[in-house]
Amino acid sequence: MMKNVFKKPALLLAASLAALMTMSCKTQYEIMLEGNDVPGKYRMAFELFDAGKYSKAASMFESLKIAVRGTLQDDTVQYYTAYSHYCFGDMIAAEQAFDSFISTFPRSPFVDKARFMYLDCLYQATYRYELDQTPTYKALAAITEYLIDYPKNDYTPQCHAMIEDLEERLDRKEYESAKLYYTIEDYKAAHYALKLVLKEDAGNIYREDIMYYTVLAAYKYALNSVPEKQRERYMTFTDDYFSFVSEFPESGYRKELDGLAARAQHFLNKDKK
Repeated sequence: MMKNVFKKPALLLAASLAALMTMSCKTQYEIMLEGNDVPGKYRMAFELFDAGKYSKAASMFESLKIAVRGTLQDDTVQYYTAYSHYCFGDMIAAEQAFDSFISTFPRSPFVDKARFMYLDCLYQATYRYELDQTPTYKALAAITEYLIDYPKNDYTPQCHAMIEDLEERLDRKEYESAKLYYTIEDYKAAHYALKLVLKEDAGNIYREDIMYYTVLAAYKYALNSVPEKQRERYMTFTDDYFSFVSEFPESGYRKELDGLAARAQHFLNKDKK
């Protein structure tokens, strides 16, 4: 019986020592993060943010969300949670946090900058022109809406630069997708696809290149056609050629296309005789 009497205090002492050792191993940051000292957490969160320790700052701000809900600090904590993720480079977490902040606090003094950083998160999430452009369309729609609400502010030039880059990406995808038919030598499909690009997007920034490959595709389609179809197809090439030189008379492609036009005309003259 005496053994049991002394065993329990010994176990309690061991547990207490273990708890003390665990606490002594914890950093001040960990103790604060797990504790309930709201003013202390708030102060430390900004100290971490100002020191550039954005991941830790984000976690500290996140731990404050429930405690400050409905108070004057609510929008500040949510904004800096998102801002910390953004500065750390976690654009997925930042996008979600900014989106939540914007919908929850539409009248906050932080909302202008928050909306821009949300746009930047969307922009950073877009892909190269070869890949799926769904995120590009999402970013363009959001940037356009932002410019309607804020037509002139400090972020307007950056928004226009984003739009220019994203639209260039979409233009190039359309161009390269159509040009692929030319690359695999399906000249009929290439001619149709390239013309369709300009029909749907006359202002495509690759217009000169698209028209150039349209002319080449028409020529090679005619060249490889059966004799009874060649005259008609060389005439199609000639129409495309004249459309190109009337629009781009000083083009670097002009010399090459002039040579093809001369050959086509020689064929047409010979066929006519």
